[in-house]
Amino acid sequence: MIVAETREQLATARAGARGTVAVVMTMGALHEGHAELLRTARAEADTVLLTIFVNPLQFAPGEDFDRYPRTLEADLAIAEQAGVDIAFTPTREVMYPQGEPAVRVDPGPAGNELEGASRPGFFHGVLTVVNKLFQLTRPDVAYFGEKDYQQLGMIRAMVRDFDLPIEVRGVPTVREPDGLALSSRNRYLAPAERQAALVLSRALTKAAHSEDPVAAGIAEFATEPEVKLDYFVLTDPMLGPAPAHGPARLLTAAWVGGTRLIDNIAVDLP
Repeated sequence: MIVAETREQLATARAGARGTVAVVMTMGALHEGHAELLRTARAEADTVLLTIFVNPLQFAPGEDFDRYPRTLEADLAIAEQAGVDIAFTPTREVMYPQGEPAVRVDPGPAGNELEGASRPGFFHGVLTVVNKLFQLTRPDVAYFGEKDYQQLGMIRAMVRDFDLPIEVRGVPTVREPDGLALSSRNRYLAPAERQAALVLSRALTKAAHSEDPVAAGIAEFATEPEVKLDYFVLTDPMLGPAPAHGPARLLTAAWVGGTRLIDNIAVDLP
């Protein structure tokens, strides 16, 4: 595995890449969910390129940028085990050599909903760094987890609207045996908070089998007073208005202590 820390090292490694090139973008603190992304890419592409960068643009003041887990040595071990060919691990100065960019990707009205409403500017930061990494890595295909479902949809929209020659593939959410969606932020949770966090997946599951999914999900959150619900919504698969029947998506976000978690599942409305 080649570890590239600079743009020049990445360019050299990318020039030697063969066949179909896949990229998996992460902020590090890799877990089994990231490993599944890498394994999927490894099975479907000739060259697998991993990026590890904690992007400051997507953290609002007061969010957890400074304490976000940084475990580069362990991350690279997971990457090598998963068969990664190139790992790009830039610093802030490498990614933003002129400082924070004056020009950023505007996510449009959809970027102000759900995660965008709770975290103003979040999708500006996400799409800007993803676009920059697309330019630097020049992949044929990119893999993103469905746990960040709105993010996946926003990236697909950017690729479509900017005519980027990249296929974006979603990979299903990986969960713990008790249902908790894997997340790098789970390591913030104290044991009692970890137990309380199960209400996210539990509410989604109960809602999926209810005649009134949103009401059922909100009612389930009410059984866990230590968890503060941010939103619980039903949309169509493209995050538009909820359909009367057929394929749909349930999405939720909540605060568990000082940690904000998100989750979602696909549903089929009768």
